[in-house]
Amino acid sequence: MLKFSVLLLLAIVTVSASKRPRCLKGPTHKSRATPEPDMQECTLYNKSSCCHAQFTNQLAQSPVIKVQNIYWNRCGNLSESCENYMKKMECFYRCSPLAAQWADRNYSAGLDSVPMCQKFCDGWYEACKNDFTCVNNWLTDWEIDEKGENHCKDECIRYSQMYSNGTDLCERMWGNSLKVSKSTCRCLNLNENDASLFKYMVQDSSSSSSSSSSSSSSSEERACHKKFFRLEQLKAAEEEELEKE
Repeated sequence: MLKFSVLLLLAIVTVSASKRPRCLKGPTHKSRATPEPDMQECTLYNKSSCCHAQFTNQLAQSPVIKVQNIYWNRCGNLSESCENYMKKMECFYRCSPLAAQWADRNYSAGLDSVPMCQKFCDGWYEACKNDFTCVNNWLTDWEIDEKGENHCKDECIRYSQMYSNGTDLCERMWGNSLKVSKSTCRCLNLNENDASLFKYMVQDSSSSSSSSSSSSSSSEERACHKKFFRLEQLKAAEEEELEKE
């Protein structure tokens, strides 16, 4: 995995050099992304992180009871598979140096229309469909007490009753923060490939709706898939080498 790790690091450095990694302006965010080698969780971002390593201690335990003042277990502890997806989302929001690209213009601590891959959203839904929740929008639907802690307003129901599918979950659970991308490549899977494919997502989000931009979009889609294919080839080759050792 050494070559793949080096490639991932170079991708992060390239993003950092071309567009200085800024962070969202939330209460746990740093002003700029820096290395955090002692992370207990969210290690995908330990070489360039917008959160402090200490914050990830809240996510390192399982089951996760609460993050900051928000309890995750108001309808019972989450299943391990569902919790893993929740952790990925929390890590991205708190720690990823890429997140600020989609900062909400009206709320600098929030996200707006982050392009998520359909595969990720479908996986999230499958992982959580048998778990329980009492809110549709985790950002606005809680009853918040004087301590800033969240409580249910309504009864707990299964995720499969609250959301109809992966798209519904992604585009409603965090309000307007996420959107399912029409592309299968220029989108986030919250894994090690995101940093390498980031430039294609940025170009996509900044393009206009003209016919020339449509042509450019198709070209970028092909380039993205080509890059993704190379990453997968390299990863597979390195895993094969490790098996021989």
